[in-house]
Amino acid sequence: MITATRDGLRWLLWALAAAAAAWLPQVAAAQEYPTRPVKYVVPFPPGGLTDVMARNVGQKLAERWKQPVIVENRAGGNAQIGADVVAKSPGDGYTLLAVTLTHAVNVTLFPAAPYSLQKDLTPVAVLGSLPLMIVVPAASPIRSMSDLVAAGKARMLNGGSSGNGTPPHLGLELLAQQAGIKVQHIPYKGGTPSLTDLMGGQIDLIVSNFPESLPHVKGGKLRALAVTSRQRHPLLPDVPTTAEVGYPQLSITNWTGVMVPAATPAAIVARINADANAALAEPEMKKRIIDQGFEPVAMTPAEARTFFESEAARWGKLVRDAGIKPD
Repeated sequence: MITATRDGLRWLLWALAAAAAAWLPQVAAAQEYPTRPVKYVVPFPPGGLTDVMARNVGQKLAERWKQPVIVENRAGGNAQIGADVVAKSPGDGYTLLAVTLTHAVNVTLFPAAPYSLQKDLTPVAVLGSLPLMIVVPAASPIRSMSDLVAAGKARMLNGGSSGNGTPPHLGLELLAQQAGIKVQHIPYKGGTPSLTDLMGGQIDLIVSNFPESLPHVKGGKLRALAVTSRQRHPLLPDVPTTAEVGYPQLSITNWTGVMVPAATPAAIVARINADANAALAEPEMKKRIIDQGFEPVAMTPAEARTFFESEAARWGKLVRDAGIKPD
């Protein structure tokens, strides 16, 4: 019995030593990280919400790390091209992926994708969230949500988005369902080109990402009919919420975050998470992103994983119910 106890103690000490031997190099690597430039892949064109947040956070991380953080736009394939690049990169912390609600939707929309969001990538953080905004051209005769619904029941409206399965597309589908109107979806390769056509009068409306359309609303080129949040947005206090105008189910919160290749050591994931959250908490940074329409979000990697999984499940149901297909 004494021998068994001693054997058990020896086994326990060996196991602890083995765990320490495996963990200590990770800790040391995380303390030294990064020792060279870091690439931050944005799978969308420049100027969109994901790009805006990546550049904000990338700048602050570069200051903290004393190493360049190079934002690289790899648009295309409904955000799959850039995601695939990162999924197949070394798991060393030197390649980051900017993610958004689109990636959660893609889990259902593209079941045969060249990478697996759950298996090939690991969540690091959620950085910010924001509502969508229903906008029309400033010259449009549609001046309110009631006007929009009346127009959509009288004729087919043309609604733009940044691509099939993107948050603006989901917003259009929910709007059509909730209001009982007819909307022809027209996908674009990004939010910026869709807004350009909207301002030019080529399409009727967009359920737009907030930061993308905000400058054009402020500049008088677009008219905001409603925001998809529970409360009015402080940057547009005169614009009602979808609940206020009779559509409480038309509630959408977009978000953006960071993922890395799945093989990235947990200690490096924790280091990036801590530094990103600290950057978001800096007063100057916090004010900047709030002024851009974001609400800062701070999550641990484990919380981010749970959040991503819940979003994939929620929006996967809409994709199936609405019969949304890839371009």
